[in-house]
Amino acid sequence: MIDQPLLPFGRFESAAPALEVADRLAAPVAGLLEAWDDREAARSVLYVDTDPEKADTAVFCETYDVPLDASANCVVVAARRGGETTLAACLALATTRVDVNRVVRKHLEARKASFAPMDTAVEATGMEYGGITPVGLPADWPLLVDAAVAAVPFVLVGSGRRRGKLILPGRVAAALPGAVVLPDLAG
Repeated sequence: MIDQPLLPFGRFESAAPALEVADRLAAPVAGLLEAWDDREAARSVLYVDTDPEKADTAVFCETYDVPLDASANCVVVAARRGGETTLAACLALATTRVDVNRVVRKHLEARKASFAPMDTAVEATGMEYGGITPVGLPADWPLLVDAAVAAVPFVLVGSGRRRGKLILPGRVAAALPGAVVLPDLAG
């Protein structure tokens, strides 16, 4: 039996270290946690079991008593320059919006940047729509993290599936593979 860890926020019926319940995570998420060189960071990630019908941020936060400023959204963007398209992910607190047209476009040195189509995001990440997380993204993707995410003690993100979420220290989110912290990514 898995002892339930102390949670920094929220009311959840079930919680466990994510490494102990890897079978509940999307394959790329479990794969990263199991292979991550930073074992302390991997062990700091918690999994909370949640209703997939309540996965959307506002409903989720109200249902599980999670402060909106402790929840982050991971969005996939497509940046284009010439005939090349680069996919990247952006992580920002749920109380903010990612500045795709200015900050993301400039950082990725793209002519145009926009949110990637749902089919593209799902296929490229191997995760479910509504559960896409910065944990376990494709290794060649940039992960742009808003500085406000890095600054929070703990942040809640997707688990790669609509069922369940991950809670991890903000500093760990900022240390994920491919992560670059940007001060004005979201506002």
